[in-house]
Amino acid sequence: MKIAMVSEHASPLAVLGGVDAGGQNVHVAALGAAMVRRGHSVCVYTRRDDSALPRRVTMTGGVVVEHVDAGPARAVSKDLLLPYMDAFAQALERAWDAQRPDIVHSHFWMSGRAALAAAKPLDIPVVHTFHALGVVKKRWQGAKDTSPPSRLAEELAIINGADQIIATCSDELFELLRLGADRHRVRVVPCGVNLEVFTPQGAREPRRDGMQRVVVVSRLVERKGIDDVISALRQLANTELIVAGGPQSSELAADPEACRLARLAADLGLSERVVFRGRLDRGHVPALMRSADVVACVPWYEPFGIVPLEAMACGVPVVASPVGGLIDTVVDGVTGVHVPPRDPGRLAEALALLLSDERRRAALGAAGVQRARERYGWPRVASDTLHAYDAVIHRRRDRLAGAYSQR
Repeated sequence: MKIAMVSEHASPLAVLGGVDAGGQNVHVAALGAAMVRRGHSVCVYTRRDDSALPRRVTMTGGVVVEHVDAGPARAVSKDLLLPYMDAFAQALERAWDAQRPDIVHSHFWMSGRAALAAAKPLDIPVVHTFHALGVVKKRWQGAKDTSPPSRLAEELAIINGADQIIATCSDELFELLRLGADRHRVRVVPCGVNLEVFTPQGAREPRRDGMQRVVVVSRLVERKGIDDVISALRQLANTELIVAGGPQSSELAADPEACRLARLAADLGLSERVVFRGRLDRGHVPALMRSADVVACVPWYEPFGIVPLEAMACGVPVVASPVGGLIDTVVDGVTGVHVPPRDPGRLAEALALLLSDERRRAALGAAGVQRARERYGWPRVASDTLHAYDAVIHRRRDRLAGAYSQR
C-alpha cells in the first residue's frame, strides 16, 4: 500500500522537547517506520521550516519525509500556521496528482484541513487523527488558548469529511461522539512505545546517594502540571526531582516557563533538589527513566501521553492524572496511581506512599511492563491502523461497485 501521511507542524525529523515538538512527532515517525517494516510505502508531508532542508529525506527505516513549501521557511508557532494551509494543500494536490497514494492519513487539525482539500478532488480516501481536540483545549485553557478562532469549526468539518477518524483513546472517542461524529467512522487505535528501546534492562543514570528520585519528562508548558510536582516535593524528604524537556540546557535561562518553574522551586526552598535538564536526546531517556523510583505525569489534560507508556515499558511506576489517554494507559492501582490534576497535596500523598514502599513500586512496575508489551507495541498499533485503512478502502470499493450495479 502506498500511504501518504500529512503532519504539517510535527516533522518526524524534529528534535523533541520544544513547545511544538512532542508526542505527535514520535507517533508519525514510529507508525510510519512500523508500516514500512510490513512492506508498505510511507511518505510524510510536513511544512518546510528551514531553507537548508532538502526536498526529500529518507529516514532510517525507510520512511520518506517531503518538505512542502508553504509560508516562510523558518520555524513558526503552530498556532500561526493556518494562513499557509491553502498553499500547503495546493502543493499536496500537485504531488498526489503526479504520484497517487492509496490512502492519506492526516495528523492534527490543520493537516486534516489541507489533506481533505487536496485529496477530495482526486477522490483519494482520507483517514484522520486529531492528536488533540480544540474543544478540549478550550475547556481547560480558556482565555489562554492561543488556537485560531476557526479551529472548532474546522475540526467539525474534518469529522464530517474524513472517511475514517482514528481516536487515540476512549476519552477522545467520547468527545468525538459528543461533537456528532458517526460511530461507524471512528475507531480507537492508541499511540505506541518502542519496546526495543524502552525496557527494564539497560543502563541507569547515576543519582545522588541517599536520595530517592522522581522524574518528569515533558515539554515545558503550563498545562503539563510540572509546577504541581515541584510543589508536592516540599512534603517529600530526601527526594530529588529531575525535569527533562524544553530547550537546550544552555537556553533554559531564556525560556519563560523554565524561569517560572525555577522561581517556584527557589521560592519553596527546593532549588537544590529540583534539577532542570533541558532537552534530552531520545537515546538518554530510557536510562533516566530507569533511574527513577517514580515517573510523574500530571497534566491538566493530555490528548494521549506517550511518556507514561515509556515509563511503564521501563518497569517504573507512574503517578498520573486520569485525563485523556492516561485514563486508558495507566491503570490505577495496577501499573500506577491516579491523582486529580492541579492538586499538589494529593500528588504528594501518592508519591510519599509509593516512595515508602519498594515492594509496591516493583509490583506496579512489573505490571506496567506487561501492559505495555501486550497492548502498546508499535507493530500492534501499525497493524490496527492498517486494518482501519483496509476498512476504508473496502467500503469505498463496495460503494462504487453498488453504484455501478445500479446503472
